[in-house]
Formats: sequence, structure tokens, C-alpha cells
Amino acid sequence: MNHYKLPFFDTAHTELAQSLEQWASQAQVDESDDRHACREWVQKLGTAGWLRYCVPSAFGGALPTLDSRALVILRETLASYSPLADFAFAMQGLGSGAITLDGSPEQQAMYLPAVANGTKIAAFALSEPDAGSDVAAMSSTATVQADGSYVLNGIKTWISNGGMADFYVVFAKTTPSAGTRGISAFIVDASTAGLDASEHLQVMAPHPLAKLRFTNCRVPNTALLGEADMGFKLAMRTLDIFRASVAGAALGMGRRAMREALTHAKSRRMFGGVLADMQLTQAKLGSMAALIDSAALLTYRAAWMRDSQGTSAAYSRASAMAKMVATENASKVIDMALQMFGGRGVQVGQVIEHLYRDIRSLRIYEGATEVQQLIIGKSVLKEEA
Repeated sequence: MNHYKLPFFDTAHTELAQSLEQWASQAQVDESDDRHACREWVQKLGTAGWLRYCVPSAFGGALPTLDSRALVILRETLASYSPLADFAFAMQGLGSGAITLDGSPEQQAMYLPAVANGTKIAAFALSEPDAGSDVAAMSSTATVQADGSYVLNGIKTWISNGGMADFYVVFAKTTPSAGTRGISAFIVDASTAGLDASEHLQVMAPHPLAKLRFTNCRVPNTALLGEADMGFKLAMRTLDIFRASVAGAALGMGRRAMREALTHAKSRRMFGGVLADMQLTQAKLGSMAALIDSAALLTYRAAWMRDSQGTSAAYSRASAMAKMVATENASKVIDMALQMFGGRGVQVGQVIEHLYRDIRSLRIYEGATEVQQLIIGKSVLKEEA
């Protein structure tokens, strides 16, 4: 816990980290069924009060506004014990983040308290089969009707909590010819006619994902989130808030792998001593420690910048650096830890084995490593111009 004594954090953050660590180390869920497990994690996180950090205090949240450092601490700690618990927490925040940022008072009152107590599960529906990083290629449409309602048509894919969420924040083109300037956001309840979320997607680290199909799915004008044609900016603002927290999750997985490797190295007997006696092992552990610390400093800096200075071009660059370095470094740390375990490292059910699978997706979602490189590169070029 000494890393939370760095000057990026204050006393409240340190106290949060301590109480969360105690809770997370004891909380347990049977994760053999990822969908059932995620529902149970949401219920446990809501009952314990941790989901209150996903929304502002005006709607049942723990703090006046979304606090990036608190989000990083929560995701880092949860991910170190259960990446699925981290997933459940993160999706509550990401799925409701656009409502926090730009929802009407009525929308905020209807959804945010339920997110905070875990009685509603949230989801964020942006990606499409042919529109991932290239959001402008989105083909889903929302056509306004004479009575002011909208009819949604199209397909969304890789949607976290798909098929189990109570509502989706959905992005669709209201002015198809305008590219990213013609995208709007809508809150679509899961029970809405014309929404089919039955096609579940299986991935290497089990998580509840689904493909959403909208077929003449009609929503009232009160479902419009923010201003029409301003959905792209809203999506980017939402992702910007949570990008540093993705780095926090990667950091938590990396730290857990480091702990597992240290315990193994100190106890694994071989050649008349233990694995930790070998210089090659010591060198690997040294590299792992440096990779974790460098990722931590960038992650904590990004979260501190948003909390103290707000969003800006400088923050976007810092959060991109944090997300890129933390996810890439954690992957390297986990890979080195698995190598240290030998055959046990790839045995299904081992902590290192599931971390090896869980970390991989973090280098892709919410902006792949290559996207972060572009953000950083453009910023550097602009700065030096």
C-alpha cells in the first residue's frame, strides 16, 4: 500500500485503498459462469458501497464528482483479486458515465441512483462490426419521426454486459452524411421492442459480451442523451474519464503477478536452493518491478491531472501514455511471471494462467495501443510545431 503514499493522493484516497483492500481480499464469487458471476459482483459491490464511486453524490454517489484517483484505486485493487470484479465495477461507471456528463436531470435521477446501489446494470454501446477505432464508419442510424421519437436500426458488437444490462447508452447516426458530427447518444432500456441482445460472444478470458441488433427499435425523444449530433464528443469525453482507470486495472493485474512470482521464487526449491537465489530470477524480478513502477507513475499522474486540472489536451496525452504503458507493461510482467512458474503457469485454474488471458484485452478495448500511440504522437508534433 506504500504506493498510495505518493504525492498524487490525499488522505481520503489512502483510507479508501485500505478499506477496499480489506474488503476485496475477503470477497468471493464463484466465477465458473461469467454472467452469473458479474451479476453477483454488481450486487456485492453495490451493497458494499463501492459502486457509489461511479456516480456523483447528488445521485447517491460517494463523492461530489467522478474522481479519477478513486477510480484508479478501485480498479487497481479489484483487478488484483478478480479481473471479473473489476470488469463489473468498470462497466457500471462507463455505462452510466455519459448520463453523468450530459444527462437531463430526469435521466440522471432515473438511472444513476440504481447504478450506484447495483439494482441496474449499465452498458456502453459504441463499437460495430466495421467501426471500432474508426467511429466515423458507424452505420447504425437513429431516424427522427414526426412525433419526435427515434427509430434505431443497426448492429453493435463487443458490448460488455450485453444481454444482461438493464439499459444501454447507444450511439447512432442521426445525420449520416456528417461523419462523427452526425452521431447522437440514446438511453435504450433492455426491454425496448426491436432490441435483440441474445447473441453472446465468447472470448479467451470469459466476460459477458454480446452483439446487439436494433430493428426498427423505437425510443421516445426523452431517450436522447445530450444534444442531437453531439454524441461523438460525449463518447470521447466518457472514454477520456475512464482511460486512466483502464491503466489502473492493468496495474492491479501486474502487481498480482509480481506478488505471485515473488512467493513462488522464494519457495520453489531447485539445485540445492530456491529459485530466488538465481541471478537470472533476480534480474527478471528487477525488470518486473521497474515496469510496474513506471506504469504506476504514469497512471497516477494522469488521474491526478484530471482531478486537479480537469480535462485538457495535456490530460488526454497523459491518459493515453498511462493506458498504453500500463497495459503493455503489465502484459510483459505477467508473461515473465508465467515463465517463472514453468508448466504450472499454463495450468488452467492457476492465478497466473487467468491473468495471462485477462490482461490481453486491455491492450485493445477503450482505445488500442496503436490508437494511444497516435494520440501521443500527434500531441508531440503539435507541441514541437
